[in-house]
Amino acid sequence: MPRVVITGAGTVNALGHDVPDTLEAMREGRCGIGALDFQDVDRLSIKIGGQVRGFEAEGRYNRQQMSLYDRFTQFTLAAAKEAVAQSGLTFTGELAAKSGVVLGTAGGGVSTWDANYRSVYEEGKNRVHPFVVPKLMNNAAASHVSMEYNLKGPSFTVSTACASSNHAMAQAFQMVRSGMAPAMVTGGSESMLCFGGVKAWEGLRVMSKDACRPFSANRNGMVQGEGAGVFVFEEYEHARTRGAEILCEVVGFAMSSDAADIVMPSKNGAARAISGALADAGIAADQVGYINAHGTGTAANDKTECAAVADVFGPHADRLMISSTKSMHGHLIGGTGAVELLACIMAVRDGVIAPTIGYEEPDPECALDVVPNEAREASVEVALSNAFAFGGMNAVIALRAV
Repeated sequence: MPRVVITGAGTVNALGHDVPDTLEAMREGRCGIGALDFQDVDRLSIKIGGQVRGFEAEGRYNRQQMSLYDRFTQFTLAAAKEAVAQSGLTFTGELAAKSGVVLGTAGGGVSTWDANYRSVYEEGKNRVHPFVVPKLMNNAAASHVSMEYNLKGPSFTVSTACASSNHAMAQAFQMVRSGMAPAMVTGGSESMLCFGGVKAWEGLRVMSKDACRPFSANRNGMVQGEGAGVFVFEEYEHARTRGAEILCEVVGFAMSSDAADIVMPSKNGAARAISGALADAGIAADQVGYINAHGTGTAANDKTECAAVADVFGPHADRLMISSTKSMHGHLIGGTGAVELLACIMAVRDGVIAPTIGYEEPDPECALDVVPNEAREASVEVALSNAFAFGGMNAVIALRAV
């Protein structure tokens, strides 16, 4: 089958408005989580998050575009611009006809929902903007990316809660590997940091009020973030022929369903996704040097994920590095896997392992090398990106250095 490589990457998140700034923040172990700033935040019990600051949408998009672009779409288009520019691709002719876009999001236009519910129910207005529906729909970002870059091939949105981005990127990978498309724009985005978005999550009682501390014994919950990560997946020979810079190779993926509980994770489901990704890639367990963990900072997720890793890798689990960058940028829900893939690229390409910051107390149920608090230099051949979602939806992607 054709090989699949990444030739472009872009992002907007709490750590930076582009890839270089984000990777620098990861290397430094910088925290992008802070006090939330939006209307009615004082009515929330959770007042922290990985909010994107200083992103001036009005300076990037005109008035007509602003009427169509929810915040999650704004982030996506900014990240896509960086990724496509780095790739050097111009989508015309047959390339445009066969290339497409697959993006992940869990909530879509949550900010638009929130603003218009407020307008109707709180302010008593009887009309909303005519573009409310196309602005809030989950496929809005994918549609606008397809129009912006003339992508006329397979284009759609995947929504599987916290695994949305990994599922989306897996579909793009499969399309390129099967020969269906020479290139795909893929990744994910989310922006739930508004009153209604955070209030809904408060009800689950899984949110921390002070910090995200994955794998630390004193962890007390997840912290939401927002932003986007977008990549160009391209067939290897196509990229090599045109002399493109290759960031890394995508070598495998697997998906599984727990089929057990709507919110509690399953060790067996996670383990099947991890081992499936290794099998799909045709790599041995001891070739993996780094795992970007789902690592939400909740008691149930962290210990379940560590148990699954221990089951799959056996003695090699003690030699693996496994970190959660959610400790820095927060949990971007449907967009989180896309931003976290950047840490995997940094590991296999640059030999830098992003840390798990906020780690304070060892937990016997998370007794792996979680790269606590400081980045590390190490040679990594293969990296995995884990995503395990509510509903028992699991998706794992494997990357290799080129």
